[in-house]
Amino acid sequence: MKNMPKRIVTLALNPAVDVAAEAEAVRPAHKIRTFNERFDPGGGGVNVARVVQTLGGEAHAVLFLGGATGALLQEMLDAASLSWESLPIQGRTRISLTVHDRGSGQEYRFVPEGPVVAEPEWRAMLDRLETLEADWLVASGSLPRGVPEDFYASVSEIAERRRIPFVVDTSGPALRAVTAKNVSLLKLSLREMEWLLRRTLANDAAQEKAAAELMRTGKVDRLALSLGAAGALLATREAAYRVPGQRVPVRSAVGAGDSFLAAMVLAYARGAPDAEALAWAAAAGTAVVAHFGTAQVSREETEAWFTKLLPQVRALPLAS
Repeated sequence: MKNMPKRIVTLALNPAVDVAAEAEAVRPAHKIRTFNERFDPGGGGVNVARVVQTLGGEAHAVLFLGGATGALLQEMLDAASLSWESLPIQGRTRISLTVHDRGSGQEYRFVPEGPVVAEPEWRAMLDRLETLEADWLVASGSLPRGVPEDFYASVSEIAERRRIPFVVDTSGPALRAVTAKNVSLLKLSLREMEWLLRRTLANDAAQEKAAAELMRTGKVDRLALSLGAAGALLATREAAYRVPGQRVPVRSAVGAGDSFLAAMVLAYARGAPDAEALAWAAAAGTAVVAHFGTAQVSREETEAWFTKLLPQVRALPLAS
């Protein structure tokens, strides 16, 4: 990537203390003994900022923090040397748990809904975004309880007025609300795309047709569709690109989508063309799954995967 520093600001409205552990077996009605526990600062916006920083970019996370768990997350952010700022809330920051079952190879994720955020608290976040210095603004993650489903749509209006490229990765009603606004990059999983369009997308042709359909709204500049082991698709208003999935041993998929998004935004911030941005995103998403914990990716592995994946990116006409 070219050395053109851009400040990427991420929003983490529902961050978490992420706990990951292993167990010999996860069985009902048994006391499950865990080991190899690790603690990571988590939540979509936090993960994106961490990966941007790891890959050599300039990131700044803005988040809600509350209670003793919020103080713990603050300690973890400082330990990671991440640039961040918080707005206080009365509720307690959530704790998420992921357990890897060694016997079955399955991963179990326990994700609390998180605290209730009061109206004065979420309005303070919108006020902060009116003055925050940013070259790119990334909203990643779920909305906590109490925050209206059109919150990201309101953020889009602020970003548009301030001429800041706005990137979104969310789900549910918040996703539907923001797609009616101007978005520079919308990142979806296949499940989220199917939910948004209310139909199953069973093959490549269906996915490409669906991407073209969303692009015709005129509100989204680029659409990135992560497909897990099947690779990824990137659509613009003029073309589409696809990169195949890679066979890799999976230790944890927690934060893989956030790593994908972080690398793509950083590539665009540095002026990369679409095909390269997709290769960087796929490289980070592939590299992260080999590591235990949340969004544990290295710059060296990502660069190695990028070199391998870039020749595999193929351009295709945007489906009609």
